[in-house]
Amino acid sequence: MTLHARSSLIPKAPRRWATAFRLAACVTINGMVRTVLLPHHGGGQINREEYHGPSQFAATCGCLWIDIGKNLFHVVGLSCDGTPVQKVRSRRDTLLQFFARAQPSIVGMDSCAGSQWLARKIQALGHKVRLIPAQFVKPYVKSNKNDIIDAEAIAEATTRPTMRFVAVKEEDQVDLQALHRIRDQMVGARTRLINQMRAFCLEYGVPLRQGAGIFKLELPLALKDEGNGISPVMRRLVGDLYADLCRLEERIRQVTQEIEAVANREDVTRRLMTIPGIGALGATAVLAAIGDGLQFRKARDLAAWLGLVPRQYSTGGKQTLLGISKRGNRYLRKLLVHGARSCFRHLDRTRDRFGSWLNGLQARMHPNKAVVALAAKMARIVWVVLNKPGALYERRDPAFS
Repeated sequence: MTLHARSSLIPKAPRRWATAFRLAACVTINGMVRTVLLPHHGGGQINREEYHGPSQFAATCGCLWIDIGKNLFHVVGLSCDGTPVQKVRSRRDTLLQFFARAQPSIVGMDSCAGSQWLARKIQALGHKVRLIPAQFVKPYVKSNKNDIIDAEAIAEATTRPTMRFVAVKEEDQVDLQALHRIRDQMVGARTRLINQMRAFCLEYGVPLRQGAGIFKLELPLALKDEGNGISPVMRRLVGDLYADLCRLEERIRQVTQEIEAVANREDVTRRLMTIPGIGALGATAVLAAIGDGLQFRKARDLAAWLGLVPRQYSTGGKQTLLGISKRGNRYLRKLLVHGARSCFRHLDRTRDRFGSWLNGLQARMHPNKAVVALAAKMARIVWVVLNKPGALYERRDPAFS
């Protein structure tokens, strides 16, 4: 190990850290150069004879870990051997000032509400941010729970070499994902309205067939029929609910048009829509959820992240495969399964390369299992299209380069 001192000062905040450490040094450990903070000596002079190895000083690797809150944030700094060397509590209005003064370092935090915005802000200040899912942090929480212990658990989990992280989203991805969330919420509200109106009519002996399209055709006829026994009060109430349904339908149509405009504008979504079973909604949902897909090493990792692979419970050398795991993004998995079901029913199998594969799949398993297998294959093709644009095309197009 070699040691080279320099006179750059560490950030003034926090004061407790600044009094304990004053000078920064570049330390070469096993061929790797790392910036460390050295204990303060009078006059700023460094006695090199005192530092013969990592065990003789608290060498910090520039690793900071945050437990995110609404107003208070707890930061824990780790040394090279993973020992906490600093614990700081900061408010929201001073947190970014702390990272603006800090040297470039690795910053870890759990992936939750507000973490994407904070990650983009900290990245803009020159730091490297790692977002970790909360379920991967839980096993590292020791005994009791508080904010500092949570920050230490985030630190310990994030430093694991095999840990999986969440990609930081751009602002366009967040906006696009918000459009999908709003549309999904309104579609659910539409279903609840229809079910409620159908139940009200059934209380007066007027059954209406299932399906949104059929319901919107039959309900106005039932309200106009004076001889079906529906009371005047119930007619007025159901009529008001039907007006709410019409307004909600118009709002859904507007959001859908906005999503389709994004799908037609982006090159990535246009490439994704060439995959059978993926339309404007599926392509934009993929773009909003995973971006370029570089966080997955291979195509099967994307299918596993979406929960489209069997859940495994194996022990003693005996493999036991159960139903699909249903992990990851539930909304994107739903769109892929619905697209696969449509493709399974309506795809021209004589002209598409999926045809012979689907025929063999359908001959040996239940149709529902075949649909899920097709959705998993679509997810793997999505990864290939995102990472290898020309892999599925015999002739390279400039738009796909």
